[in-house]
Amino acid sequence: MNNRVLDPIDRNSEILFGLFMVLTFTGTLSVASAGPKEVRAMLLAAIGCNIAWGLVDGVMFMLRRIVGRARQAMLWRRVVSSQQPEEAHGLIAQEIGPLSDALGRQDFERTRQWMLAQPAHVAPARVLKRQDLVGGLGVFLLVFLSTFPPTLPFLFFSDLRTAMRASAAIAIVMLFLCGYEWGRYAGTPPWRAALLMVVLGVTIELIVIALGG
Repeated sequence: MNNRVLDPIDRNSEILFGLFMVLTFTGTLSVASAGPKEVRAMLLAAIGCNIAWGLVDGVMFMLRRIVGRARQAMLWRRVVSSQQPEEAHGLIAQEIGPLSDALGRQDFERTRQWMLAQPAHVAPARVLKRQDLVGGLGVFLLVFLSTFPPTLPFLFFSDLRTAMRASAAIAIVMLFLCGYEWGRYAGTPPWRAALLMVVLGVTIELIVIALGG
């Protein structure tokens, strides 16, 4: 079993979510009318928003882990209590998904017999585990920390136009890196996935801003 609490999809999704939220705020600044007061208000709003959504995503991650274990425990009980082997085979195949087409009756029966030979299913499904807490904290930190790369230029550049261009460049780099990592994880050409992520991310952000953020 993979020991990673968060896989690349989880990690990159949370980074992108935090990034999109920040760009919703930075994208609404006007070079012509925004001053230091407006920039400070934008920064505080972006940080506060990502703190809130980081907490929400972290809690939802922990709930998904608990529900996932509960579903696995239910499947285990149904397989063990099945009176007919064929019924248990169907449950196992349903859980495996399309890959089960490559398995025969002997494979399913071997799996069923292995499950029957195991001790009673332990670990109460509804108990919050250490890995759930670690994952929830990781989700929160990913969303929260993704706030800062695109907002730092507003702290270092007094010229708003320069800060906005630097912020946009950083956002594009982050989109590119997330897409590249997704491509590697999915087994597709990383550069193509990275460029597609940049185009998709910019398009999504323009739509979000157009709809009022």
